[in-house]
Amino acid sequence: MVKTRSQTKMAKNADLLALLAEMKKSMEKGQEEMKDRMEKGQEEMRKGQEEVKNQIQSHVESKVGEIKDHVNSCIEKIEEDVQSVKR
Repeated sequence: MVKTRSQTKMAKNADLLALLAEMKKSMEKGQEEMKDRMEKGQEEMRKGQEEVKNQIQSHVESKVGEIKDHVNSCIEKIEEDVQSVKR
């Protein structure tokens, strides 16, 4: 069977449409993969930030404890000095 110009053009257009549909599908898949990676990266960042926050909080609490101990020891020393002056 001999194809007319119109039939040949329609066949080419159909091939192009199929190619475009395939490209669109591939692009959408790539975008979805990129979105998934971004979400995973953001979650890892949140976890990292939380870990850093916890480390800082722990460090600050430790330093506050050290300062309290130092202040209490100074108060005790002053109280001892006051008692020795009273005697």
